Amino acid sequence: MSEPAKKSLRRRGGMSSREAKHALRTRPPEFNPCPPGPVGGQYKPLTEGDIRRIYDTSIRILQEIGMGESPRVLTEQALKRGAHQNELGRLCFPGNMVEDIIAGACKQFVFHGRDARHDFELGGDKVYFGTGGAAVQTLDLDTQRYRPSTLRDLYDFTRLVDTLSNVSWFTRCCVATDVPNNFDLDVNTVYALLCGTEKPVGTSFTVGRYVDPIVDMLDLVAGGEGKFSQRPFLKAHLSPVISPLRYGEDAVHVALACIRRGVPINNIVAAQCGATSPATIAGMLASTVAETLAALVMVNLFAPGYPMIFSNWPLVIDLRTGAFAGGGGEITLLNAASAQLSNWLGLPSGVASSMADSKAVDAQMGVEKALSSLATGLAGANMVYESSGMMASLLGASFEAFLIDDEMLAHVYRILRGVEVNEETLGFDAIREAVTGEGHFLGGAHTLSAMQRDHFYPNLADRSEPRTWAQQGAQDMWQRAQHKAREILHTHSPKYIDAAADRKIRRTFNILLSI
Repeated sequence: MSEPAKKSLRRRGGMSSREAKHALRTRPPEFNPCPPGPVGGQYKPLTEGDIRRIYDTSIRILQEIGMGESPRVLTEQALKRGAHQNELGRLCFPGNMVEDIIAGACKQFVFHGRDARHDFELGGDKVYFGTGGAAVQTLDLDTQRYRPSTLRDLYDFTRLVDTLSNVSWFTRCCVATDVPNNFDLDVNTVYALLCGTEKPVGTSFTVGRYVDPIVDMLDLVAGGEGKFSQRPFLKAHLSPVISPLRYGEDAVHVALACIRRGVPINNIVAAQCGATSPATIAGMLASTVAETLAALVMVNLFAPGYPMIFSNWPLVIDLRTGAFAGGGGEITLLNAASAQLSNWLGLPSGVASSMADSKAVDAQMGVEKALSSLATGLAGANMVYESSGMMASLLGASFEAFLIDDEMLAHVYRILRGVEVNEETLGFDAIREAVTGEGHFLGGAHTLSAMQRDHFYPNLADRSEPRTWAQQGAQDMWQRAQHKAREILHTHSPKYIDAAADRKIRRTFNILLSI
């Protein structure tokens, strides 16, 4: 086509072939190349023999050592089902009793969002990343220094995560230290979550008697009495087992209250190697699997088949200092192995990752987060907690880190999606066309199709050459994420609670959040 003809085509509103190809290259993807929920399980740190020996040791621990400090209501129920108390008064579970409970336990359930497009199914080896934590400090967007976390921070984190496509649910990531009353804290935490997102959410309850009034609030939001239990969109995070090998009475009563009101349970065991569990990797796995099985037994004694996430989160301390170490090879290996064990048991699984020890949004943060999120994803954990925003060994949360982690998780999902091998992707005809034609693949139909379908393009990571980067201000990723976080918080201010329901809630509870 002559140059005058090209100009005439543009004047008529048409495009040249080159312009058409450029438009194809730059248009927004029609297909997400890295959606949440890919199948994991490619990484298997344990052999089948390793798994069997760890499991057998866990069963032996429950049979011969047993659980201490069992609340009376649990002890009585367990004794009826075949448990016994040893000479030390510890509650011991026969192996066949534990295995019967595993066989009858919930294997799959849907974790609902208030908007059904956020629903996802737990069980099997599909992988979803989300949040967790109870940070008491927030990395301030303006000062870049840590300060006590507030209720407003929690709402801001919630509405930020509402925009992040790779974070599938939001469990409160920080504690509102400006709310001193425990009941007000539990109520306002849930209220902030409900205002800021329609994704599935998670929270904790200080004591069992707080569950009923808060579920009443969930019913108001859901549209009426009993509505929440029909599509539960909030799960309870609790630790009914305290390492090493004893029950926590308050958490047991919270679990029973949740069962009565239909709140799904995330039973978390978070032992620390060398402190509340053995320092060896294998010994820690055996001990913590036993403890998580003890939590499973507790729930299923009262409600067989009740929705519960089998969350064994083996944590690590630096044995030189006793400080918690959220990043590193050991904690990565432990949580990946935990995911493998949970999937072997056939139970909905939860593990932890990305708990950076770094205080800044820096290279240390990137190393620690990427290492653990990739390994736990490849191991096939259903729910990977703490995967976004957490800093300073879980003491801090960061707005910028949430955005960077969301982009990191897109890369992880892309790796988990793997390689599709078929006639189209093998590209024989495209190879022949390039070799016998223009001598390259740039702009070819096969390339344009693949760039939309198979490749992820980051927004925060910089891929420009050095001179362009310098001309654009030489910003690092922290600065770019900071700018994006401010933009989202300035423009995205949802309030997902109906006005009439909100008025009823505010008449009933001491709601402290002003929006």
